[in-house]
Amino acid sequence: MTLVSGWGRFPVVDSNVLRPRSFAAVGEAVSAGTVARGNGRAYGDAAIGAARTVAMTGFDRVRWFDPASGRIRLEAGMLLSDLIETFGPRGFLPFVVPGTRFVSIGGAIAADVHGKNHHGEGGFGRYLDSILLRTGQGEVIETSREQNSDAFFATVGGMGLTGIILEATMRLRPVETGWIRERVISASDLDAAMRALDAGDAATYSVAWLDCAARGRDLGRALIYLGEHAGRDELAAGAAAFPVGKDPGLGVPVDLPSITLNRLSIRAFNELYYRVGARRAGGSQVVSLYPYFFPLDGLKDWNRIYGKRGFLQHQCVIPEQGAREVLGDILQRVAHRGDASFLAVLKKLGQGDGILSFPLPGYTLALDFPLKGDILNFLDEIDRLVVAAGGRLYLAKDARQSRATFAAGYPALQRFNAIRRSLDPTGNIRSKLSQRLFDEV
Repeated sequence: MTLVSGWGRFPVVDSNVLRPRSFAAVGEAVSAGTVARGNGRAYGDAAIGAARTVAMTGFDRVRWFDPASGRIRLEAGMLLSDLIETFGPRGFLPFVVPGTRFVSIGGAIAADVHGKNHHGEGGFGRYLDSILLRTGQGEVIETSREQNSDAFFATVGGMGLTGIILEATMRLRPVETGWIRERVISASDLDAAMRALDAGDAATYSVAWLDCAARGRDLGRALIYLGEHAGRDELAAGAAAFPVGKDPGLGVPVDLPSITLNRLSIRAFNELYYRVGARRAGGSQVVSLYPYFFPLDGLKDWNRIYGKRGFLQHQCVIPEQGAREVLGDILQRVAHRGDASFLAVLKKLGQGDGILSFPLPGYTLALDFPLKGDILNFLDEIDRLVVAAGGRLYLAKDARQSRATFAAGYPALQRFNAIRRSLDPTGNIRSKLSQRLFDEV
């Protein structure tokens, strides 16, 4: 048995981790309580098997690529970072990327990851043509919108609970360069931040960083980052069309003591970050895709900042109607805590594509908290605000929500469960997350 956790390092549990070297061996590895695991970037317990965890990163080959259409067939263990670094210089990028490039294709499908462009272009699943799935009963099936469509839409956003994703066919975006034309907007409070995001609906990419330590009239002050793909004619003389994606040079070598993140340190960091960003506001600049899409990837093992006990990310989505009041309430409560989140992101989302996809039209707020004190009770309070507003929590980031919160947020759960049972009637595919939220007890 091996101690396994997600990126948040909570919970830490025993699981029998298997590393098969062929798809046939993947099938042999499946028994009661099995789930697939990509690069372990789900924050909680989604990629930890109830009994067995099948590591898939060894399956990282490209099967074929058609440069005329941008369609590609690849194995589920390939990382987005490898896809970007291989095909970016050829003029192709994924349509959708999350906040880290170190996720597997299978994991991106299972979570139906969203990026800074969901408000206009949707999530990862929208650009999938087909998925090769190994069900819990041993059948290998090709799924798409036309073929085994129920299995396809349950797998997109289904957190690996329909079976083990082996391969996928997806579409890539043609680009001239790997650079982004970025415009920064400074917002003095939450109202201004939401207005700026609304005004940026026409932008391909938009995201806001929020100062969660700000109070009073500054509550919700933010920096909004709008982005577009830059053309060759926008690059500085001599600049390469595609920047080099370097591995993180700096890292957090040890678990920092819990006292590191406190009211004073977080407030000081947020004040500095806001002031530096505000000085860049008003104009535009061309930046590499790496810091624009993946700002935290530049710091290796940044999750160790939160100490050995780990941290929790709370990411919710609130429907547009009433979002201002709920978000303001959440931010006020966070600002009055002694350990306010120093990583807070606000984005707009559209409608998700999978049956259990997280996005719905509205605003998504992501907050990080060290695991200490009464944080679990505090997040239960926040959950109640989210549920009352008709929102829900992101399963890929969750490690602690209740069954009641989950069921209230995902009205298509009954349909998903029926499809899951049809693919796996004896229940071989089970994760720690499914034990906590889905499975009969």
